Amino acid sequence: MSRLLEGTVAVVTGTSSGIGRAIALTYAQEGARVALADVTTEPLEGGEPTLDLILEAGGDAFFEKVDVGQWDQVDRLIGATVKRYGRLDVMINNAAISSGTGLLDTTDAQWQEVMRVNLTGMFYGCKRAVQQMTGQEPRDEVRGRIINLGSQQGIVTCPGETPYGVSKAGAIYITRQIACDYAKDLIVCNSISPGKIQTGRPGVGQDPALVENARRRTPWPRLGRPQDIANAAVFLGSNRATYITGANLVVDGGWLAR
Repeated sequence: MSRLLEGTVAVVTGTSSGIGRAIALTYAQEGARVALADVTTEPLEGGEPTLDLILEAGGDAFFEKVDVGQWDQVDRLIGATVKRYGRLDVMINNAAISSGTGLLDTTDAQWQEVMRVNLTGMFYGCKRAVQQMTGQEPRDEVRGRIINLGSQQGIVTCPGETPYGVSKAGAIYITRQIACDYAKDLIVCNSISPGKIQTGRPGVGQDPALVENARRRTPWPRLGRPQDIANAAVFLGSNRATYITGANLVVDGGWLAR
């Protein structure tokens, strides 16, 4: 293992399952000290909790139960991280939900909840991270890095996912705004937009017809894995990506190029 993130302090939200789980595990393997945040510790895909896997492998991590749509809980998470590790180098806003509904089928409650978690939660994570990072001493030219999880569905449309797509378009926008506004403060901010990633999450994403359509539409001869996104997050969280800011890294096996 290259240990690209040796000594880095990272916060990752939505770490119990899927992409967030892969990012947290890979960051720990690369030498980062990781604060894990989620509303549960139980992986949707089964297996041991993410924290247990990191600690068993000799990594350094802790878990905080956090609803990212609540400012006081996000504030507590960052405060606990800085108290334990002394600073915050990388903030990864990954936690997200979907309603699996189109415009006319989406209730007010579904719209509000998706926006509360996906967009307000990202706003809170970004804001609290910037508050912390602007007061830190730089490391390798940078005071801190923010990585927001967007989506292919924030760039192109997807039937039956209106609230989710809107929230992910917002993720890409807020990334660019923060990158421009805080470059002078040596804060790097980028987003990652996954294509079709096969995770253990139940719901519309597992529909056989949609999965088969994604296979046909993706030039690369397989669909994405959580590890593909984790690898991109390691690169953007390392000092090998310092002059990249305000970018939206699409990781989709060539889907958008077709």
